[in-house]
Amino acid sequence: MLAQAAAPEVAAAASAAAAAAPVPHIDSGDTAWMLTSTLLVILMIVPGLALFYGGLARSKNMLSVLVQVFVVFSLISILWAVYGYSLAFSGDGNFFGGFDKLFLKGVTPDSIGALPTVPEYVFIAFQGTFAAITCCLIVGAFAERIRFSAVLLFMAIWFTLSYVPMAHIVWGGGLLAKDGALDFAGGTVVHINSGIAGLVGAYMLGKRVGHGREAFTPHSLTLTMVGASLLWVGWFGFNAGSAGAANGGAGLAFINTVLATAAATLTWSLGEAMHKGKASMLGAASGAVGGLVAVTPAAGFVGPMGAIVIGGLAGLVCLWGVSGLKRLLNVDDAFDVFGVHGLGGILGAILTGVFAAQSLGGTGGLTPDSFSMGAQVWIQTKSVLFTVVWSGVVSFIAYKIVDLLIGLRVSEEEERQGLDISSHGETAYNR
Repeated sequence: MLAQAAAPEVAAAASAAAAAAPVPHIDSGDTAWMLTSTLLVILMIVPGLALFYGGLARSKNMLSVLVQVFVVFSLISILWAVYGYSLAFSGDGNFFGGFDKLFLKGVTPDSIGALPTVPEYVFIAFQGTFAAITCCLIVGAFAERIRFSAVLLFMAIWFTLSYVPMAHIVWGGGLLAKDGALDFAGGTVVHINSGIAGLVGAYMLGKRVGHGREAFTPHSLTLTMVGASLLWVGWFGFNAGSAGAANGGAGLAFINTVLATAAATLTWSLGEAMHKGKASMLGAASGAVGGLVAVTPAAGFVGPMGAIVIGGLAGLVCLWGVSGLKRLLNVDDAFDVFGVHGLGGILGAILTGVFAAQSLGGTGGLTPDSFSMGAQVWIQTKSVLFTVVWSGVVSFIAYKIVDLLIGLRVSEEEERQGLDISSHGETAYNR
């Protein structure tokens, strides 16, 4: 009797929800914003990330870093279109999607995918840039000593078995999505995922020749600053574009991307000045990236003041990650992929569960009426632990496969000569 009495109310609620749901139609404003956001994310990768990493390398390895980022971006873009998009965003499995859209089958200029007001092709392109930058981020951990062929084979395996399932698990309706995990633009999928893969790779390739005995000084902090600036600009597409439309959610993510990054720049610089006596340009740029990373999962869920707190903490935590923690781990993570992206992603993912609370200026997450800070923090923590284990296991297996098939590392002679010449037969600068 109770069930029968409640049935009309349930039906009425379902009808109201259906009426409130947006009717799929292509909106020119939303489409224009998503096209722009996609271009901004590409700007983050080439040239942004490539120059950021390239400046940190020694001059004899500058081109090798640029080539790795450029070609990995190209490789992943193709794999995403062939099968990555289908496995990530079609089907309803817990870990993988379906094969319905292999080779983009059934997608037309007029079809609409996950975003109700944007052509599916635009959504595919936007999400493809996320897949590409995640893989490119890993390059910074094993830079200056890996075979070029090993980079490409590893990326193909890791993309298939780590990035694609994580994208489905978090954003495609998979396991963590069903659990209610909040990840607005990639704290787990992008940053923790790549940070763990980089850390595993740094261990498995071993330290660079001369590490700890020779000074490994960045050859051009000017280029690193240019790269960091392009990353910040491009990140507005990364975060604000993840709103999926030109709306208030995009505006919230936009301002949070400004404020968290600025806060992290300041706290890193302050911490460095207190610790070393001077604040460096490299520190300011690294702090900015740490702030960008930490606010990524939170950008559309927290208020501006929450973003400032997240960014400020990220500057200090990531500074410790590339100094104290790195020494404790005794690892040669060349460009601090784990210290910045791994730690920043972990911090941001967990704090999203705190500052998404409406009492702290947030949106209340996905279900504002039933939001519980304690419960959400636990969900966020579980999503972090899941990502660490998933990426760690897959990365270890992928590196092992590559090492067995073609070998991971160049010879000591090739490494001393520099990968620009030994792997690519050219140099960044004519002398």
